[in-house]
Amino acid sequence: MTTVVQITPEIGPGTGVGAVAHHLELEWRRLGVDVRRLTLAEAGGAWLPQRRGGVRGRLALVARVVWFSTVGTVRARRHLRGHPDQLSVCHNDALAGDVYVNHGLVEVAMRARGYHRLRLLRNPLHLFTTVRDRIRYSRSGTHRLVINLVGEEDRLLRETHPRLAIPTVVIGNGVDVERFRPPTAAERDEARRRLRLGPADQVVLFIGNEFGRKGLPLLVEAVAAMDPQVHLVVVGGTGDVVAAEAGQRAARALGDRLYFVGAHADPRPWLHAADALAMPSAYESYGLVVLEALACGLPVVATSTGCVPDVVTDGVTGAVVERTVPALAAGLTRALALDPVATRRAARETAEQHSWAVVARRYLDVLQGLERTP
Repeated sequence: MTTVVQITPEIGPGTGVGAVAHHLELEWRRLGVDVRRLTLAEAGGAWLPQRRGGVRGRLALVARVVWFSTVGTVRARRHLRGHPDQLSVCHNDALAGDVYVNHGLVEVAMRARGYHRLRLLRNPLHLFTTVRDRIRYSRSGTHRLVINLVGEEDRLLRETHPRLAIPTVVIGNGVDVERFRPPTAAERDEARRRLRLGPADQVVLFIGNEFGRKGLPLLVEAVAAMDPQVHLVVVGGTGDVVAAEAGQRAARALGDRLYFVGAHADPRPWLHAADALAMPSAYESYGLVVLEALACGLPVVATSTGCVPDVVTDGVTGAVVERTVPALAAGLTRALALDPVATRRAARETAEQHSWAVVARRYLDVLQGLERTP
């Protein structure tokens, strides 16, 4: 039986990298694979504080990333030396593992927002991860293979790290098509009732924690320029980040058309209430929330980043737009005017092509290929 160990700080349902590892773990076990974990807990970092808002939350994040990048690397390499029969997949931070899954390039994300050198210098964690990943990609012995999530990310990786010493392959993320599905009429009515929405109200949904990079300020302005019956629901963000955004003039102008509901591990109630998802991001390594929205039958309005060019068809499952307020408002207007029945069917069909069962088998094929390679 094949044994696979996943090296990543956290594994669990929800969103983000930990959820990717969680779904791969579930699907591999269904296929009879023996799956092990090497997380922050196994790396001796269980005592570190959880990530929260404010200065303490940012310090906690720094501590966790640095710990898993250093102590986690040492512990992971020690484990792998003691278990040469195990295949290993690293998702974040540690410099160890047969396969490294590139979930995002900090330098590219900063460059997409402008003044990237200044952004790197004023954030020590970004500087740390930049140096760490230059080591990761320039040394041939760190990993045997890099998995990029989309073809564009493969190109950006080679552009950012011209001395890349590791072969690459592209495998996208998946979506749980059983958990994320179009709501029943009763589920949709209940989700909208909680937001006190009327039958004629339309809901644009934003899901994300990094408001600036993901374009929430632009989205607030775009919704403000639309019909008064269009509402904006924001899922994500720590308390201080939400307070700062809610205090902006454009946000205050939206008044009771703008809902900040905070961070939630399960976004389905808001996906069930929504009429469209918006993701005007400057950079995404993939954008899993796009697939989750499509699986729920929602049209997506997003910039051409991450998986968007591969899964969003303009005029069929949403709109692909430029990162400007007028383009975003126009794209939302087009998406909200689409026939809901046809859109729901097309969106769902697209998502089903990217189920976790399909993705997990692709990963396993790659891993077993490495197993046969000396």
